[in-house]
Amino acid sequence: MFERTTSQVLFDNGTHKCISFTSLVKGEGVQANQFLIIDHERAAVLDPGGDLTYVPLTMELNKYTKLKNLDYVMASHQDPDIITSMPRWLVYTDAKIVASKLWARFLPHLNSSFMSDRMKGSWEERLIELPDQGQRIPLGNSVLVAIPAHFLHSVGNFQFYDPVAKILFSGDMGASMVDDANLPIENFSDHIPKMKGFHQRYMGSNSIIRLWVKMVRQLDLEMIVPQHGTAFIGKEQVNQFLDWIENLQCGIDLMNDRIFSVPL
Repeated sequence: MFERTTSQVLFDNGTHKCISFTSLVKGEGVQANQFLIIDHERAAVLDPGGDLTYVPLTMELNKYTKLKNLDYVMASHQDPDIITSMPRWLVYTDAKIVASKLWARFLPHLNSSFMSDRMKGSWEERLIELPDQGQRIPLGNSVLVAIPAHFLHSVGNFQFYDPVAKILFSGDMGASMVDDANLPIENFSDHIPKMKGFHQRYMGSNSIIRLWVKMVRQLDLEMIVPQHGTAFIGKEQVNQFLDWIENLQCGIDLMNDRIFSVPL
């Protein structure tokens, strides 16, 4: 089903498309996936990354759409591999930046005065601040849904649900450390060691995870697609992941006085 390519079409019904880009980061950068959603020619980019990915990503985007059709650049959270390319998108496109209201005051720090002078429109006009409860965002003839995922791992964290494709773009939730993100998961048990350590350290606590799982089970899902590593494809894999993560102890659950001690 999957071949090692730069882009992978996750969904296409003729008017609505979802494309992932898995191999744009070269060298020492952490492997990261970027995503393009198109509905009736209007487009959104999810978690576009930083300078490592901006040029190769825009080259790939041009194969599927025109940059003038880009309505949104969406950021699940504030990490460098998520949104540090923001100034370029503000200068070279008319897209609006979608991010948590918690990070709105910090994102301008990514912008140089040179970029600010060249930016199309004011910063305030170009930013959509997401409230903690999330928000529905129109795209073409459809909507994307910003789903709360706070403390998984960022204090202001969102995932993006596409109800047409039935895909949850889950940010760091479900991330895995793999050699080839395009290779499908053949055995879920074998995949757990590629996720476990990361989730134990980066996710806030099991109580937060349980709230998230309860919410996500209400969605009609065919895929959970994280920002790092391999996607969970089909309801069986989606449920396998939710069953596993629901019971994982992580974050503050694992902290103790051995870690919180003054180094000698």
